[in-house]
Amino acid sequence: MQSLIMPRAFRRLVHLVLFCPLTKGVQSRLPAIKVKYLLLAWLSILVTSWVLYMQYASYSELCRGNVCQMVICDHYKRGIISGSSCKALCDQKSLIMQRCMSTSSTHQVYSGLWKERSVIIKCGLEDPVSADGIPESGLRHELGLFDKPTRGTSMDEFKDMLHSFLKTNLGEPSSLNTLVERVITLADINQDGKVSLAEAKSIWALLQINEFLLMVVLQEKEHTPKLLGFCGDLYVTERVGHSSLYRLDVPHYLQALVPETLISGLNHWLAPAWPRRARITIGLLEFVEEVFHGSYGSFLICDASPHHVGYNVKYDCKMANLRSVASEAVVRGYLKGRHCETNADCTYGHDCTAICDRLVKQCNTEVVQPNLAKVCVLLQDFLLFGAPSDVRGDLEKQLRTCVTLSGLASQMEVHHSLVLNNLKTLLWKKISNTQYS
Repeated sequence: MQSLIMPRAFRRLVHLVLFCPLTKGVQSRLPAIKVKYLLLAWLSILVTSWVLYMQYASYSELCRGNVCQMVICDHYKRGIISGSSCKALCDQKSLIMQRCMSTSSTHQVYSGLWKERSVIIKCGLEDPVSADGIPESGLRHELGLFDKPTRGTSMDEFKDMLHSFLKTNLGEPSSLNTLVERVITLADINQDGKVSLAEAKSIWALLQINEFLLMVVLQEKEHTPKLLGFCGDLYVTERVGHSSLYRLDVPHYLQALVPETLISGLNHWLAPAWPRRARITIGLLEFVEEVFHGSYGSFLICDASPHHVGYNVKYDCKMANLRSVASEAVVRGYLKGRHCETNADCTYGHDCTAICDRLVKQCNTEVVQPNLAKVCVLLQDFLLFGAPSDVRGDLEKQLRTCVTLSGLASQMEVHHSLVLNNLKTLLWKKISNTQYS
């Protein structure tokens, strides 16, 4: 009996010695611990609620694809517009909008599905708020959009309209008549050799969209997404697997809370392997070549943003967004005779900037920084991190030369081509004859 009691007493003594002080210490700190974790919990709930609210508010403001589809299908059923995608969108319901990708309430962008193929659907909408602040119906989209050409316009007159429009927007390339015929063929949905009023109204409205015009002009180029169909001023393109050079896109309402260095570090970590980035870069440089002096004139990249350059699963560069690309003729027309006080007053888009002549207070019409220099600024971050040591030095040197290119240099065209080809050669030499080439 004694032998059974002693071990039990001993165990109770050990428990009192070892655990009682710890228990009292925890108990003495418990109120402070409770308050701290309570505050953290409330803060987490507050931040999460704010993020969810901003996400919902942003979505409801930017994503109005249902309104876009309602407007387009209303016009189609009334015979105002036509298009190769109208039946799929409005009758067969086989063209389906899925994830909203809009960054502007007036420019709807959705990923979608058509014929079991992933596509991008784009549609324009007028601002839903009128001048007096009262929300407008989506059907207001009809006013002034499909008003040309008018009933009674002949085929020859329509061709003249197209020729004049394209001349204004592209200049006077020798192949302008060929482009007019391309537009006519695109407009002729049923391929009967004629263009109906609904077909003409649709293609005319689409040509007012800069990105659509560029897709028609550059449709044979490798790095331009393919146009798959349209209905009214809604158009469908192939989906680019990665719609940005970087995978992490922080919403604008969180950018102030997330350090730039953290975003940059995460994007570097998530980026493809360097040889694949080199392959994407070669494609981007080829696109710069394609638009520099093409069959239908020259084009300027007026916002070299990583969010406009994408790539597919094979790491071939594809321009995910062409809205910031403008013809040289349009930019010159915008700058010609424009009043200015500083160079900032002579800016088309985001960064197509010319010099302000302060003596006459008018803008020059020649943009200072060429496309290649803007692209090289973008590539300094995208291409240099993780670059192999045997090419990094040459790469840094060539990119430094590239970013200093000026559009005002007398030999700019020759210098431009030399710098571009040197950069392409360096990259291609490194990845050729490998799995990445």
